Amino acid sequence: MNRVLKVALLSGLAVSLASCSTVQGMLPFGLGRDNTPQATASEGQRISVLEFEQALVPSAALSGRDFFIPGPQAATAWTQPGGNAENAVEHVIAAAEFTVAWRRGIGAGSSRTRQVMAPVVADNGRVFVLDGEATVSALDAGTGAQAWRTNIKPAEDSRRTGFLGMGGRSDGGGFGGGVAVGGGKVFVSSGYRTVTAIDQASGAVIWTTPVDVPIHSAPTVSGSRVFVVDVENQIQAFDTATGRQDWSYRGIPEPARLMRATSPAVTGDTVIAPFSSGEVVALRASTGQSLWQQVLSRTSRTSALSEIRDIAGRPVISRGVVYAVSHSGVLSAMDIRSGQPKWAPLPIAGVNAPLPVGDVIYVVSKDGELTVINRDTGQIYWTRNLNEGRVRQEGGMFGFFDRTVRPVWSGPLMASNRLVLTNSDGELVAFDPKTGAQTASIRLGGPVYIAPAAYNGALYVLTDKGDLVSIR
Repeated sequence: MNRVLKVALLSGLAVSLASCSTVQGMLPFGLGRDNTPQATASEGQRISVLEFEQALVPSAALSGRDFFIPGPQAATAWTQPGGNAENAVEHVIAAAEFTVAWRRGIGAGSSRTRQVMAPVVADNGRVFVLDGEATVSALDAGTGAQAWRTNIKPAEDSRRTGFLGMGGRSDGGGFGGGVAVGGGKVFVSSGYRTVTAIDQASGAVIWTTPVDVPIHSAPTVSGSRVFVVDVENQIQAFDTATGRQDWSYRGIPEPARLMRATSPAVTGDTVIAPFSSGEVVALRASTGQSLWQQVLSRTSRTSALSEIRDIAGRPVISRGVVYAVSHSGVLSAMDIRSGQPKWAPLPIAGVNAPLPVGDVIYVVSKDGELTVINRDTGQIYWTRNLNEGRVRQEGGMFGFFDRTVRPVWSGPLMASNRLVLTNSDGELVAFDPKTGAQTASIRLGGPVYIAPAAYNGALYVLTDKGDLVSIR
């Protein structure tokens, strides 16, 4: 699928960017342009737009200091988009040889009319994936052989054709959704306004519950409830046995969002819901009662896109702290009980989930900068530009009207003493977790916008073309 379309903003963004003076200024995530700030001043006058921006500065106190990373543990299940309900998996045994074991097509890939957005999940010897046409597939985790396929698109939508293939509805939303596994069922959320439970063994539909609004994010399962966040910033909880809605909570409406699928995080009786308004809301999982909320929002004077406050990366719950990052440039660590920040928020704009591991937190910015942060203090050990040597010029004629292209990164995941990420150039790349130096890479055969999953010693990567790749 076209790289720009894949990371394009949804409804509402066109209005906010209508006043931009150049075509390049409308590209999302800074794609297709040089991010060097520009200013116009009269002769003898110099204006620094960077004076208004906070900067990430490595701490002098941490210079040269080592940090602890725990050893890898076996990943015997990857039931949620983030591995588990907390979205917190520190270090797994996976892809020790870092070679491709097999590759299988799962169905429809991304195109002008559809998108592959759902993270991979795995359990009981099978890998479960959702293609661009709302078809769920179960594949053998060892061989890639297909066990079953079930399409969950409602019949009325299957018969309709409309703008962008969205069932003839002008509000869109037919694409997207995701899968999660729990209690012998595969739970599927859908842009076709449904939440569905499928028998994990046979692929038979157990129940389907219609909802009023499209769901672009994957569900999270915990206990007897499955939680989803729809495109109107409403989190809903459904009973896993019957599909009955238990409760719902609506956040601040915000139509401008990113085409990245996020998911709630759950621990005990607390669910953490991320919204496109920049809100992080803690709710009681059993009743939907609000416990606390924080808004991760910051306006940048050098980027109109900072007005997009979406929390597109999954919030992470680790050791009693909630970690979340917004597109507008706020990374925060919040106490799970009170919501109070543990340390001053950092000016990082991201669309991926942070990764707490041992003493540190790894986070990748939307510009491709990898930052390592002290978990206790928020001080920075170091930063690395992952796009070094990968920036290129595309398009144009004879050197005119071309655009600067930087890969979009997804991840990271710590696997067998490597920090691994995927990118829109179609690579799975491994980095040294202590230094940030690149150590290995694999060509995947197509762009990737979804972080890898780990299960039974392997990594699983879903490409934008709809190919599932197993890395051993």
